[in-house]
Amino acid sequence: MTDSVDVLITAERIPSYAHEGDAGADLHAAESVVLDPGERATVATGVSIALPEGYVAFVVPRSGLAFKHGITIVNAPGTVDAGYRGEIKVALLNTDARESYTIEAGDRIAQVVVMPVSRARFVEVEQLPGSLRGEGGFGSTGFGELKSGVSA
Repeated sequence: MTDSVDVLITAERIPSYAHEGDAGADLHAAESVVLDPGERATVATGVSIALPEGYVAFVVPRSGLAFKHGITIVNAPGTVDAGYRGEIKVALLNTDARESYTIEAGDRIAQVVVMPVSRARFVEVEQLPGSLRGEGGFGSTGFGELKSGVSA
């Protein structure tokens, strides 16, 4: 059994989980929008929530929309902090170079994932401790090339 948390909500359409055990609940468009190739638009959901302290909601793309139509979220994941009380809007982007995509009111456009969150205490030091990865940045892992006798 998974833990659950009560999230207060006002909504035209309450987000819902498609399957038992899903992490994300579907958010639906509250308006119709046409996204031309390369265009982005902020789409209303009609959903406002009050998260308990210590929780965050992440708005993430729907994999089917991304794979089939190239529709994604510009700032994925979008972050909804516990203190925010406004409507959740989704900044959608059509990455398809040729086809427009029409979103109708009621269409599933994103998912919302609610999670507990820890606040960091940033502790300033003169030097960070070493690690196996070190300062390797983008592209520094996942390649089979040997570096200093260590396989990546």
